[in-house]
Amino acid sequence: MKNTLDVLAGLIAFITTVVVIAAVAGFYFVTKEYHKPGPLRSSVEFQIQSGQSAIATADMLQDIGAIENANFFIYALRILGEDQNIKAGEYRIEPHASMRDITVLLSDGRTLRRYIGLAEGITSYEIVQKIRQVDLLEGEIKDIPPEGSLLPNTYAYQRGDKREKILERMSARMRDVVLDLCEGGEEENSDPQENKDDAEATNMRSENKRSENKRFEDYAAQACNHPQLKTVRDVLTLASIVEKETGIESERKIVARLFLNRLKKNMALQTDPTVIYALTEGRPENKGMGPLGRRLLRKDLEIDSPYNTYKYPGLPPGPICNPGEASIRAVFDPADHKYLYMVADGTGGHAFATTLDDHNANVSKWRKIRAAQ
Repeated sequence: MKNTLDVLAGLIAFITTVVVIAAVAGFYFVTKEYHKPGPLRSSVEFQIQSGQSAIATADMLQDIGAIENANFFIYALRILGEDQNIKAGEYRIEPHASMRDITVLLSDGRTLRRYIGLAEGITSYEIVQKIRQVDLLEGEIKDIPPEGSLLPNTYAYQRGDKREKILERMSARMRDVVLDLCEGGEEENSDPQENKDDAEATNMRSENKRSENKRFEDYAAQACNHPQLKTVRDVLTLASIVEKETGIESERKIVARLFLNRLKKNMALQTDPTVIYALTEGRPENKGMGPLGRRLLRKDLEIDSPYNTYKYPGLPPGPICNPGEASIRAVFDPADHKYLYMVADGTGGHAFATTLDDHNANVSKWRKIRAAQ
């Protein structure tokens, strides 16, 4: 009996040793396979749909050549407890990414971010045209947002995002900037991209053109804490003129003060970009020959439009483009000077003057420069 028990104990010990060795060997093998470089030779992009299972994801990864064995990948995910943590979105897998690299990528939700750059000073029509041209975005943009309601910047997006969402984010960001500077503006600055549950964003997505315009009109009409400009619209209008008059960072505050000086003296602003806006209605040519496709002519300055600041004093009825944050801030923090006149100086900047005589001298210099070009 004792011999039998000894034999049985020895057998159990042997089996236990074999199992332990097998487990260690198996763990070593799985770990090695899990961490070894993957088969991809070049990067690949793929999309995980919302609600997609780990098994379906593993099969997809095998189909695109990112992993060699979908079953092994699922087994590893389950051991690690990551099979329920895969997040939907678009991903890029880099060459030779290991299964561990892919697991971290998917469980952390490191989705592929694409970007669309929208330059300061473009009109709402131009912004809509650029967004419509992004093939990876979805959905239609039915109407052009009000001028000055969108903040140009670089915005991230993913494949399948809605085009209207980009506009919503631009609109929310503009409100963030302007109402913060105006001080005391209502809290209407939630970013729909950052807070998908925001009720305001949900309402915005369902609004039609009339209600969208009303939203902008409502906040544009709010009072603004500016010594010369009464409303948000006034601020955005002057900022849009500054944006179109100069692309030089160091000139923004100078130009802002110059127009504020003219407004204070009840002088006509006499700024060409407002006339161009009146002629193009915010739909410029942009074919390498300027927004008009030609030079602005003297006869153009006679156009009967409230946007013609040569004919009508004061600010035009509204913004002539979507200004960037730097131009908006320049309106709130203009330079300290008494300039009333400006003209191109031939170097990409402007020559400024306090008196009309000095201005005429600068204009004469500019005409000689242009004639020689």
